[in-house]
Amino acid sequence: MTDRDTAFADYFAARSDAMRRTAYLLCGDWHRAEDLVQVMFTKLYLAWKRITRHEALDAYARQTLVRTFLSERRLGWFRKESVTHDLADTAVTGAGPEDRMVLLAALRQVPPGQRAVLVLRYWEDMSVEETAKALNCSTGTVKSQAARGLQTLRDLLAVHSTPAFDRKRTSR
Repeated sequence: MTDRDTAFADYFAARSDAMRRTAYLLCGDWHRAEDLVQVMFTKLYLAWKRITRHEALDAYARQTLVRTFLSERRLGWFRKESVTHDLADTAVTGAGPEDRMVLLAALRQVPPGQRAVLVLRYWEDMSVEETAKALNCSTGTVKSQAARGLQTLRDLLAVHSTPAFDRKRTSR
């Protein structure tokens, strides 16, 4: 095993679970998430020797993951999203299991481009500028897609109102 392969294997071991959770939030299906992550890591490995800024690997990997997801959607490889009752590996803070299920189901109904912005901005905690760079779009597009995505989530959550979400909306 070369030093390049060892460095890549170490990065894969350290980041694959986090990337898989991000991919799940994008597509809403654990099997598809694994496929997306596999494609992303394959692309990353092919570019590994050209990557000189290893401190920016996470950003590059997330960008590749989101672009792979969006490209799959545009090409029509996966026409209809399947509904799954699996839950993400991490919890929504302050919400019970029923709130988490409702939130994840609502997120799956947000259009893919808006969902990508929401996941990068609020799950990955990226700035507007970082999100724009990852999606290869303007900061204005990120802001408008985030606003539309959040409004879509609010509308969907209003339909499936639960006590914890009601408390959060009225306490602001």
